[in-house]
Amino acid sequence: MDNRPIKVLLVDDDEDDYILTRDWFGEFQVASCELEWVNSYAAAKNAIAGNKYDIYLVDYRLGQHNGLELLYEAVSNGCASPIILLTGQGDREIDLEAMKAGAADYLEKSQLTAPLLERSIRYALERKQTEQKIREQAALLDVATDAIFVRDLDDQILFWNKAAECLYGWKKEEALTKNIRELWQEKNLSQLPEAVKMLMKNGSWQGELYQRTKCGKEIIVESRWTLVREFGQKSQSILVVSSDITHKKQLEAQFLRAQRLESIGTLASGIAHDLNNVLAPILMTAQLLESQVYDERSRRLLPILITNAKRGANLVKQVLSFTRGLEGERTLLQLKHLIIEIQQIIKETFPKSIDVFTQISPDFWTISGDATQLHQVLMNLCVNARDAMPNGGTLTISAANFLVDENYARMHIDAKVGAYVVITVHDTGIGIPPEILDRIFEPFFTTKELGQGTGLGLSTVLGIIKSHGGFINVYSEEGRGSQFKIYLPAQDATEITEEQEVELPQGNSELILVVDDESAIRDITKTSLESHNYRAITACDGIEAIALYVEHRDEICLVLTDMVMPNMDGFTTIRTLQKINPEVRIIAVSGLAPSDKVNAAYDMGIKAFLSKPFTANQLLETINTVKSKI
Repeated sequence: MDNRPIKVLLVDDDEDDYILTRDWFGEFQVASCELEWVNSYAAAKNAIAGNKYDIYLVDYRLGQHNGLELLYEAVSNGCASPIILLTGQGDREIDLEAMKAGAADYLEKSQLTAPLLERSIRYALERKQTEQKIREQAALLDVATDAIFVRDLDDQILFWNKAAECLYGWKKEEALTKNIRELWQEKNLSQLPEAVKMLMKNGSWQGELYQRTKCGKEIIVESRWTLVREFGQKSQSILVVSSDITHKKQLEAQFLRAQRLESIGTLASGIAHDLNNVLAPILMTAQLLESQVYDERSRRLLPILITNAKRGANLVKQVLSFTRGLEGERTLLQLKHLIIEIQQIIKETFPKSIDVFTQISPDFWTISGDATQLHQVLMNLCVNARDAMPNGGTLTISAANFLVDENYARMHIDAKVGAYVVITVHDTGIGIPPEILDRIFEPFFTTKELGQGTGLGLSTVLGIIKSHGGFINVYSEEGRGSQFKIYLPAQDATEITEEQEVELPQGNSELILVVDDESAIRDITKTSLESHNYRAITACDGIEAIALYVEHRDEICLVLTDMVMPNMDGFTTIRTLQKINPEVRIIAVSGLAPSDKVNAAYDMGIKAFLSKPFTANQLLETINTVKSKI
């Protein structure tokens, strides 16, 4: 209020009450008030309509009418000034009805004094000022980006800003007529009673809420509650400020998933080298025995041994492709040929109850990739889709071009700005439960029954796609199917076809130095070479290898050396051999070699690289390739 006197209108049909009230006003210690008086209901209506007074004192009894009727009519007509109801007997029901109708206060005449009347007037005017400030602040809150609203303790909405409209989809006019349970759905209802309990105890509460908006969209909000005393006509209300953190939580989940997968990958990589050293001699020994044993029982058992050894080797390779993304031969590819080939395989092998469709953009871009690995990716996803549709359904493989902009890259931790091709494998199967969606790419995690899956399919898919510089998005709903989107960097070039491989001949008694700290691998490699018309000598580490090379330098055709050995590792061994003979031909071997290590070995001058465990055929083919470069 400014410094002008407070204009007060008394509505009372008793002149003696007016005189008494006027005398009380003269006793006021602080407030400077001007009192005017009307003695009828009609005169009061006209005075209130004129909007000239700061506050009204209304007697309950007004002839044929009463003060409650006047109160209701004034409020309905938009009267902004406080109204205090004066009652003769202090009827509790009348007092409560007056407060519900919008009275600023109610006073019992028999108990009324000048100080009490002064305090009541001051209090009503101060509350009016407070409400005016709140209305002004509410106008400012409408430009805030956070959803801000006020609810009473019965969950009824009292205030609703523009950002709340945008977040929840309900207009202000709709929200103010509804209970919060009608405005959105809480995922964790058990959280709310505890939140209210903390609010009433401490005056505030803060936490994350999972909600569903008017259109059914699932959102995560960071919500801050503050207990507000006397908002509007409510003695206690709750001010709520909610920030939409859905995208933030999605990025956090992606980051945590990446961290978890990296940890699992580190663990898997740690044992891969030893597993490969175990499998390599088993595989080569079995293949060697296959050509040397003739009894029927052994010839029947050896293929089982070879098959399972290869299966174990493939499992290790799948783990490694997940952890590091094994590098294959990269060529420029047009993936539409691969998709058409996959479609043909599916139609011939999948149940007839599954309909298969492909949708490929006519101007589909090329990529740089390994055709065999990408074939494996698509087959894994299609097989999973088949298993998700035991009663039949529709499998759709689509391919299109996609440009990742800065906004999209910010929302996906693995995406980079640029051109991509996106391949979508969509099924209409049983879907993936949300509680396991974050775990589907973990090695050995599977929901299939024992013996029906290793749990390495999707982890291999992820490893291959990441090694190609791409990323994966998954969307699934229980009972409504799953959709896997694979994004691969596009290349601005034409496709190159791969050359056909040639069959390799036997050796010509060349001497090969085999260096490995595993005796089983040394022995079986030596035996395999000798079985194919080569000669071989072995060394258990780099130091022995150097001594043997110096002794047989003029005879040794090439060196086959492991990269991970005690005493002297493969890199040091290679550098030392090259100092002895700069022209030495070396094939590097390792069961655990990320692409940067392989590239470093090639930079040092090795002629080829073999990944453990390798078959006798792979060994002979690699040696022949190196020999042909002489």
